[in-house]
Amino acid sequence: MSLFKARDWWSTTAGDNEEYDTGCLCVANIDNSPDNVDKVIVGSYFGILRIYSPQPPKYHPEDLMLEYQLQQPILQLEAGKFVSESDALYLAILHPRKLSIYSITAITGSVEHGSQYAVKLAYEHLLERTSCNFVVGSFGGVKGKDFFCVQSMDGMVSFFEQESFAFGRFLPGFLLPGPLKYIPKSDSFVTCSTSRSVECYKYQSLAQASEGRESTKLSDKVSGKRLTSDWSVNIGECAKEIYMVSFQNAPSSIFVLGERSIFCLRENGNVRFMKKLEYDPSTFYPYGSTPDGGILYMIATHTDTLLVYKDITLCWAAQMPSMPVALRAAELKDLKGLIISLDQNGRIQASYLGTDPSMFIAPPTESREINYEELDKEMKELQKLIKESSVSSSKFVLKNLFQNEESITMQVHIPPQLDQTSIIDGNKKDEDVPSLTIKVSFKSSSTFNNVVVTAHTEKPLTVNQHTRKISLESYTRPMGITYYVDNSDSMLPINLTTWISGSYVTSQGAPKTVQQQVNLPMKMYCKPCQPVKVATHKITIDTNRNPVNLYDIFPEYGESKGPGNAIGFQYYNGPKVTLLASKTSQRYRLQSDNFEALALVTRQFVERMKANFANDKNPDKFKVSFTGSLPLHEFFELIDAHFNIRLEQEELHEKVQQEAEQYRAIQRRLLTRFKDKTPSPLLNLDVILDSTHATIMELADKIKKTEEALSRAANALSCGTSLLLLLLRLNMNLNDSEFRILEATLSPIVIDLRDQGWEELTDAAITHLLRTCLAKSAKDQAVNLPPLKIPSDTQKLKKHIAMMCDRLTKGGKLAFESNDVTTNGLPEVVVSDPKQILDDYPSKETFKAGIILA
Repeated sequence: MSLFKARDWWSTTAGDNEEYDTGCLCVANIDNSPDNVDKVIVGSYFGILRIYSPQPPKYHPEDLMLEYQLQQPILQLEAGKFVSESDALYLAILHPRKLSIYSITAITGSVEHGSQYAVKLAYEHLLERTSCNFVVGSFGGVKGKDFFCVQSMDGMVSFFEQESFAFGRFLPGFLLPGPLKYIPKSDSFVTCSTSRSVECYKYQSLAQASEGRESTKLSDKVSGKRLTSDWSVNIGECAKEIYMVSFQNAPSSIFVLGERSIFCLRENGNVRFMKKLEYDPSTFYPYGSTPDGGILYMIATHTDTLLVYKDITLCWAAQMPSMPVALRAAELKDLKGLIISLDQNGRIQASYLGTDPSMFIAPPTESREINYEELDKEMKELQKLIKESSVSSSKFVLKNLFQNEESITMQVHIPPQLDQTSIIDGNKKDEDVPSLTIKVSFKSSSTFNNVVVTAHTEKPLTVNQHTRKISLESYTRPMGITYYVDNSDSMLPINLTTWISGSYVTSQGAPKTVQQQVNLPMKMYCKPCQPVKVATHKITIDTNRNPVNLYDIFPEYGESKGPGNAIGFQYYNGPKVTLLASKTSQRYRLQSDNFEALALVTRQFVERMKANFANDKNPDKFKVSFTGSLPLHEFFELIDAHFNIRLEQEELHEKVQQEAEQYRAIQRRLLTRFKDKTPSPLLNLDVILDSTHATIMELADKIKKTEEALSRAANALSCGTSLLLLLLRLNMNLNDSEFRILEATLSPIVIDLRDQGWEELTDAAITHLLRTCLAKSAKDQAVNLPPLKIPSDTQKLKKHIAMMCDRLTKGGKLAFESNDVTTNGLPEVVVSDPKQILDDYPSKETFKAGIILA
């Protein structure tokens, strides 16, 4: 049990299934008893009034002094001097359409049960409007009397001078009622408007203002003065409660409880202090002060916690049995400082803050001599048992895991022909773009709900529906997924591969995924066209076999059945590629006006030629090679185009940041001028603000266009990189492991981030390769890795790419020597200045480093 709890001094529950709110609690000597002991008064929304005189340590039936059924819900209770010919305390009860004043009198009994109490109606005021809350006080500076001010739901405040009605006024700019409190010193009222501002209205201003609502037409005449607030403070949130406090040794202050803050204001509206709350408060109550001028108040939270503050300092925290909606401080039975709390279900508790001593005494532990030899022996036996059980249990778990695994199997059927009728309507371009509908079916060992089927595509390929949810039983009907090419985009495909995945959750809650690769036909991207004799970019592929009929290699393009030594391909978004077979030699030429467009056709040609001669009975193994010069110039042009767009994008981002800083500075200056009580000229600040905003919007449009251009440049660079990798492999006859290293170093996957782009990542990877397996000497191994930030130009990157290609063509091997590889499979590198990586390392020291190539 925690020590920090609100200790129960007395508690009870008022009624069953009744509702209470903030105004339903009042503490006062309402029966005017000579001993001046406070009574606890509660009223529910069901119209039941109850008065308690607590007698600790627990609730007794005689503690309930009075229980009285009224005909209307009780919204608020207040005690005060409300009858003109008497100085006694009376009880004011606010109903939705009535304000009633009652006297509570004791009738001395002649039996052992004691006195009984009677409720007598002194007078009442019928209200024309539905009321929300009311406040009492000596309005106008009268002494010895308490008047009423009732706030209605439509913003009217009605003033009653005890038995008589005085006047009514509408608050300006009203939308919803807020808390209302009276300030005796300045004879004014404080409330919170729907604009989240705390406003103060003088009683004299309310009395002299016009009676009706403010007119919206200039022609309408309204009698009296226009009602304006004496001061207003914007707190930025709605107010839940307001209290006016005037304690000894402390200045008079106005406390406002917001949704996430508490504010302390002076009587002129200036902020004394503000406390930001890290919880959601339900109610609060200021109850005293300290000798040094600090104000004490308590806040109840929605987490059933009572917090006591001195100004902004938390002094105490205690747990409550429930969430209070109203708090008061009372003096009961000569005990000062009791906390009276009421929750929404009617639980009333009189508690104090303190700690109760724990009566539990721990028994003494049994002492015995320790035999360390027996302990060691027992420990060894237990460790042996743990080791054996862990090994056997892991085997058993793995065995059962694979035997009883809930799984889904996926089957994908790719039709041999394209769809007869394309789903594309041809609005994007004149010609009709073909589509391909594949069938995907699932088989499962049990029932699965919400299986997410996703078709993964890359531009220009798209799909009719990327993601869909299905429910699986043992078998489902095949679902169709239709692929087509977006011919409005200028991007080119890199390969014909795409993926389909299905994600699901087992009954044990384990997420799993099943996926399958889909190889789309080449006719999805290219259509046949007439071969082009003259082209800008040309690539020659050598083989060791006589030329074959190209329509045998690309049978889907053989409708015309020409001579078979020339075939043309045209992408649906524009570029053309021509494949020519030599009549006198064993060579083939691919040519196009677009360099990156050669990537897909060249890759398909090499793969299909290898597949065509895979079962060849010729003793000489089929070989395909590239002996020409590498197209580095064209590749470097793609790098420069991509890098220049990155630089342009970075420059635009910097300009937007500068304009945004200027925009915020102008806003701060305008806000300062608007908040000034004596407005000064704007000096064209509004014109500069509009101009800056227009510039920011223009830069944003340019950034959007630059991002689209960067995506197209990245696609072209990706295709060009894929083509260069293929030519390097054919030129140097690289095996699979060597090609994986090369592809990881010069990656065809171009991903651009503002912090790290393709250029700096590729430069770092190639530099690592040049200083390890492609290093010529120890001097090359000492080359420092370039920093992973955007460079000023691409000269170093192009130099390193050319150096890597040169060393590969001169016999360099993409394999690490056995003495250069450490135990973790990474090369051991000598760095001339390791302080650039670890400051603690001395110079000329060898350390182990590796790079993960994705």
